[in-house]
Amino acid sequence: MAQNDHASVDSYRFLPQSFRANFEAFPEQPDSYVRAEPHVPLAEAKVALLTTAGIYLKDSQPPFDLDRERREPLWGDPTYRVIPSNVRQDQIGVSHLHVNGDDIRDDINIALPIPLFHQLAAEAKFGSLAKDHYSFMGYQGASTDAWRTQYGPEIARNLADDAVNLVILAPA
Repeated sequence: MAQNDHASVDSYRFLPQSFRANFEAFPEQPDSYVRAEPHVPLAEAKVALLTTAGIYLKDSQPPFDLDRERREPLWGDPTYRVIPSNVRQDQIGVSHLHVNGDDIRDDINIALPIPLFHQLAAEAKFGSLAKDHYSFMGYQGASTDAWRTQYGPEIARNLADDAVNLVILAPA
């Protein structure tokens, strides 16, 4: 299938129509990303991955709350899911209103490239891969306070407990 044959994803589908023009008008800022140099050489770094694609373990974790987001379009489920480093493709589900999950269900590398990073670790491109990685819903409208006060600090503690030196965000 050619790249242009994929169905487009309407990221604004569940927003009230009156909000759409404002959201579509946000200018893209490709140079405004957060970056920090690791405190250890890359060859020694333990790396964890984060995704905003709403990935979860379909047999053991609940999907993200899409029903509430449909009812409250400016709310996004602020919770997160821990994805183990040994996850298999057939174990993942995708729960996100603003992402087409079909491709991710076919190849997790699209949104959380754990298999690719296992290969890079085996090639000694960096020290090691963390035991756990993290998934959340990237759309966080009115629910960012929960991220600042609860979920962000929880993930930071988990990363510190696992002695992670470098976190890579794989945005959806």
